[in-house]
Amino acid sequence: MKEAKTDYTIDYFLNLEGEPCPFPAMKTVDAYDDMKDGEVIEIISDCPQSINNIPVDAKNRHHEILLVEQNGPTFRYVIRK
Repeated sequence: MKEAKTDYTIDYFLNLEGEPCPFPAMKTVDAYDDMKDGEVIEIISDCPQSINNIPVDAKNRHHEILLVEQNGPTFRYVIRK
């Protein structure tokens, strides 16, 4: 898991707990369309596959992954567009 960078403010928040795969990844990609460059989104998901989708999708779009952490079955992602 990545270390936290603290030089950001959350502009968007998606709580996708309880959403089955592939919806967390799809909704996250849709949220990027509403964001401006430099804005930050925090995503919460308990979908086990999200760890394989959300960071990879962000990287493929050249977004910066600021934080990935896990607390039990729940993942928290912080990504800068």
